[in-house]
Amino acid sequence: MTPSKILFYFCLSFITGIFLQSILSAQGGPAWGWKIPQMLVCGILLLGIILIILSLLSFPRKRESMVCAVDSGFPVKLGMTGTLGFCLLFLSLGILRMQISEFSIANDKLSKLNGTGKITLTGIILSEPDIRDTYQKLKVKVNDSTVLITTNRYPEYNYLDKIKITGKLEAPTEDEEFSYKNYLMKDGIYSTIFYPKIEVLGKSRGSLTPANFLYEKILFLKQKIRDSIQYNFSPPESSILEGTILGDNGAMSQDLKDKLNTTGLRHIIAVSGTHVVILSAIIMSLLIALGLKRGNAFYFALIIICFYVVLTGLPASGVRAGIMGGLYLLAQKLGRQSFGIRVIVLACAVMLIFNPLLLIYDIGFQLSFLAVIGLIYLEPPLAVIIKIFIKNLPTQAGKIENFVKVISATLAAQVFTLPILIYSFGNISFVSPITNLLIEPAVYGLMVFGFVSAFVGIFSTALGWIVSIPCYFLLQYFLWIINFFSQPWAIKTFENIHWIWLAILYLMIIIATKFLHKKFIQKF
Repeated sequence: MTPSKILFYFCLSFITGIFLQSILSAQGGPAWGWKIPQMLVCGILLLGIILIILSLLSFPRKRESMVCAVDSGFPVKLGMTGTLGFCLLFLSLGILRMQISEFSIANDKLSKLNGTGKITLTGIILSEPDIRDTYQKLKVKVNDSTVLITTNRYPEYNYLDKIKITGKLEAPTEDEEFSYKNYLMKDGIYSTIFYPKIEVLGKSRGSLTPANFLYEKILFLKQKIRDSIQYNFSPPESSILEGTILGDNGAMSQDLKDKLNTTGLRHIIAVSGTHVVILSAIIMSLLIALGLKRGNAFYFALIIICFYVVLTGLPASGVRAGIMGGLYLLAQKLGRQSFGIRVIVLACAVMLIFNPLLLIYDIGFQLSFLAVIGLIYLEPPLAVIIKIFIKNLPTQAGKIENFVKVISATLAAQVFTLPILIYSFGNISFVSPITNLLIEPAVYGLMVFGFVSAFVGIFSTALGWIVSIPCYFLLQYFLWIINFFSQPWAIKTFENIHWIWLAILYLMIIIATKFLHKKFIQKF
């Protein structure tokens, strides 16, 4: 057993520990009533340590029964007993990490003031305001806590503004259909204030670190690009382009959002993991088709993904999606599925160390992870199948490769993310595979022409309008697809889906993927 495989099992054990405690906490309700008993966790930890010590004190006779771990450059011999001991150790650490996070949430000082009446707070706006049609949302840091403020669309507020707030702190709402509390909790927000009295005290220059200064300039550039888009395009074209390029959907009408949900295209107008991962796959394929070696294409594609995430304003969801996209590119560069999935699991474990709530409460994190797995395991056999069907077409090889990559990457990511989407939102779009295949090729042209026209429009409105002409036709095609397929029969809503169906669906996907690998990858 190789060191990378051993590390894979350790990370998987840590993730399992977080998962087990998260499931119990979710079942126990808002008071975190259900916890794995501390005595049981300590027992697992102690058993793991005992197994590790026994393994180090014994020397297996057969070389085949030994695995090698590396500590400070010196090989340490571990039997299967020692490996099991470390897995138990990491399992208990995962449980403890989640329980520590729950303890911090339960003892947040600001959340203890929820529902106590009107209070006055002073804080700093720590991210770009989320501006909608008639209102805006502000994330405000108050001491060591964060509060989400919903206020009127005007006056406008800016990143790092120091403000004085007078209003009523409330706990985020939750019901049977949607838990706004869990949605905000993963971002460290446990309190909300609706339409308080706000007084701007000035700019918090004491918080202007080099990182904050850079982020402020990124937001300035993002606003300039947004203004350029709104100058050259009118709604709904402008809102689609803002969503595709910048990940903003605040100005989008509810009717358009409903149509995107019906057609299964909502992920395109957001900085979603699925979108970034598919984008990574197709960029890599296009660069290789242009003649770049796989190693060089990897670095160019990684730069493009990083630039895209920065352009969107570095939201937490975008950063996580960018990390997953970058890891997929790394797996492509390495060219080994087994090593690729180990890197993905390692990155997942590292992100959960910092925020264990992502595993259960962040749908974007789950979709990013599943999309990468789909591209690593399901995309290769799908590509072979598609090539078999189109091998007789009179088309140049390079064009066939690009066409196949678009279709296989889109289908693979969708298959692996579909069950969690159905379970989380209760909706299934019957036309989603068709609409994504029709839209995905146009999306990347839309991103290229849209960004160029918006960037040029910052300096010259006339030249920006000329460059935006190809974008206009792509947007019309986008809208035509949405309007044509957004029919009542195109979507089915399910209520109260049990988690067992989620497990059954993923079991079927795993079995089908293994079958396709055996039949097409090993055969061809």
